[in-house]
Amino acid sequence: MAKKEQNIHLQIISDIKKKNFKPVYFLMGDEPYYIDLITDSIIDNALDDADRDFNQTIVYGADVEASTVINAAKRYPMMAPRQLVVVKEAQMLKGLDDLQFYLQKPLTSTILVFNYKNGSLKNKKLLAELNSVGIVYESKKLYDYQLPPFINTYVTDKGFTIEPKAVAMLGDAIGNDLSRLTGELDKLSIVLQGNTRITAALIEHNIGISKDFNNFELLNAFINKNIYKVNQIIAYFEKNPKSNPLIVTISVLFNFYANLMILYFVQDKSESNIMAELKLRNVFQARDYLTAMKNYNAYKCMDIISYIREYDARSKGVENASGTSEASLLKELAYKILH
Repeated sequence: MAKKEQNIHLQIISDIKKKNFKPVYFLMGDEPYYIDLITDSIIDNALDDADRDFNQTIVYGADVEASTVINAAKRYPMMAPRQLVVVKEAQMLKGLDDLQFYLQKPLTSTILVFNYKNGSLKNKKLLAELNSVGIVYESKKLYDYQLPPFINTYVTDKGFTIEPKAVAMLGDAIGNDLSRLTGELDKLSIVLQGNTRITAALIEHNIGISKDFNNFELLNAFINKNIYKVNQIIAYFEKNPKSNPLIVTISVLFNFYANLMILYFVQDKSESNIMAELKLRNVFQARDYLTAMKNYNAYKCMDIISYIREYDARSKGVENASGTSEASLLKELAYKILH
């Protein structure tokens, strides 16, 4: 079975760094970040610098056929303990099924890596053969609730800390594009200039995400039924539509109110149990839900979820023949939520 358990990539990279290599690595899935992370680790650790010229081959799937890759994998290394063959964009490689013949007796002196993005291999027989002699790793997109832990862990590993609001701003603005997200975090770590904490103000100054007018603050305004603040943020969104697409705002609102609906049926509404029930990272998030439960009853929450679904459909053209703008749709939705 393809390896897709959370953090299994850490064990794979740990083995790579210990020089415990497999003859074949098939790295696939919809999340390119982990695929590239493992591939880069293999490239960094498989060969000494002096051995790369004659023993490292990197090709792209669109430029070669599987037969070419197999012939390269069958070569023996030159004056080195092993050779490395990497196929990037392997989803474009023709004749991939022919690989099964090589897998019957792969060279132990070759490390063959397939970097297969934007999907997963469907040939179950080939996957089984790959898994029997090497590593098959499936990289899946993170869910929204997994982003805060990912950001916190990444920042901690870099030797910094990050405030909760800054985490929410990044997750809200960038979403689960992990390559872009880590790139922005790397930039922030450079501009810290001796500080050790990434703040909302630092993000606003260096990435261009407003610390006062974003989906995090909009959600907070809805939670507290702050009508003035809701309208103020929506007006800002209307002036900056490219930075604040409605689809993202609707996703943030839906996730919150869907979770809120769950809590009405949870007997233990303590902060600690809410954190456990919703897999929250900090107590402040739990307190937001407690505040929302005071301001919205279960019936209103059901109506809100229905409204959000309606306006999600309208934003995609369903029953929106007049072509109402995203800003107008959001204003209508906000009114129905708050009144």
